[in-house]
Amino acid sequence: MNYYILFGPPGAGKGTQAKKMVEKFHLKHVSTGDLLRTEMANKTELGLKAKTLIEAGDLVPDEVVVGMIKNVFAKNSDVKGFILDGFPRTIAQAEMLDKILEGMKKEITKVISLKIQDKTIGDRIKYRAEIEGRKDDADPETIQNRINTYHKQTEPLIGYYKNSGKYHEIEGEKSIDEVFESISKEIQ
Repeated sequence: MNYYILFGPPGAGKGTQAKKMVEKFHLKHVSTGDLLRTEMANKTELGLKAKTLIEAGDLVPDEVVVGMIKNVFAKNSDVKGFILDGFPRTIAQAEMLDKILEGMKKEITKVISLKIQDKTIGDRIKYRAEIEGRKDDADPETIQNRINTYHKQTEPLIGYYKNSGKYHEIEGEKSIDEVFESISKEIQ
């Protein structure tokens, strides 16, 4: 079983690339954003709590996200592997993920990081908000908060995974197909 982390800032194209990875490599895409949006749409207790945090551009607590990830792993033991998209976002989450996998006698296969500039992040998030009707992505202040949160809380994961030798960076400013070609080379 392979465990890939698709890493990068909001708007880097992780969801787009994950769909292509699922199709080509028969992996299970695990998007914490999608899991949380489902909870919010169903108006569960978790969903309502998450909605307030997400609308402010803040992160959802680790225990909540880790619990959702564990459930996905447990319910999908028949797949060839997983693509984690949007998780882990902090060193603490990475350490929790390592413990979960260690308990399963598994480990992260590879971290594939999509690199894009801050201006591109803002442009892509605004565009996505328009075409997908995602109000949480439309406000410039929220977008800037998401960018700042990424740099402050998530970027430290680069060092964490570089130290493990599993970190691989891909230029995310290229076309969708060019980015996917680079990802495919990393997986094969």
